[in-house]
Amino acid sequence: MAAFDTTRAQFETAGFAGRIGQGFANVVATVIAWNDSRVTRAALAGLSDRELDDIGLSRHDIENIR
Repeated sequence: MAAFDTTRAQFETAGFAGRIGQGFANVVATVIAWNDSRVTRAALAGLSDRELDDIGLSRHDIENIR
């Protein structure tokens, strides 16, 4: 009698191709996070000093946003 093992998690059976896919997903997530930070910094840079003060930030704080 033959048995088929279905108890492994999906990512364990993917092997090398799964690791490549996960690596690609990590790269895409990093690029998306970088772009979100870039857009946020650009929007904040467009605010006046008074508007930045209203939300508790200064011009120096903008460059530290990640």
